Amino acid sequence: MNSIELNNTIKTLKKGGIILYPTDTVWGLGCDATNYSAVEKLYKFKKRENRKTMICLVSDFKMLNYHLEEIPEVAYSIIEHALDPTTIVYDKPLRVSENLIAADNTLGIRMVKQGFCSDLLTRFKKPIVSTSANIAGKLTPKTFQEIEEYILKGVDYVVNLEHTKKTSKPSSIIKLSNNGEVKVIRK
Repeated sequence: MNSIELNNTIKTLKKGGIILYPTDTVWGLGCDATNYSAVEKLYKFKKRENRKTMICLVSDFKMLNYHLEEIPEVAYSIIEHALDPTTIVYDKPLRVSENLIAADNTLGIRMVKQGFCSDLLTRFKKPIVSTSANIAGKLTPKTFQEIEEYILKGVDYVVNLEHTKKTSKPSSIIKLSNNGEVKVIRK
């Protein structure tokens, strides 16, 4: 993976900046998920209401465990066997910025298994916010070329990789409650 891009991206995240980066699904806007000011800046940049939360990406089960009070047993199986990127909404997140946590004390988290985003998470050693690279209410861009000028010029760093790749669809979203309830939110 391109170490210059990784280093520049990590430097931006550590300064509380917003990045535009290729995730395992679509092009995303992101920031350090543990930095309240960075998350607030991202909400404002996206023109998104704080009550409509964003998801976080993690690198592995260790990071996932560190940021949740409890992981329902079925989550391990879902993550291991999912063929497509799958975001799971968990109860009782820990050690993330409080403005990422929904009013019902839940947070959507996806484990990224490969590519630049996986390498970035492993090197950064913290969860990263991931939200589509658009203004709230507008269509999610399917290619880098579809990203609006406002986004390209407004972020603190644009990752210079995978600009020609057509992105896949957003992740599936499943809500798991610690009482064993499973609910599909988006396929």
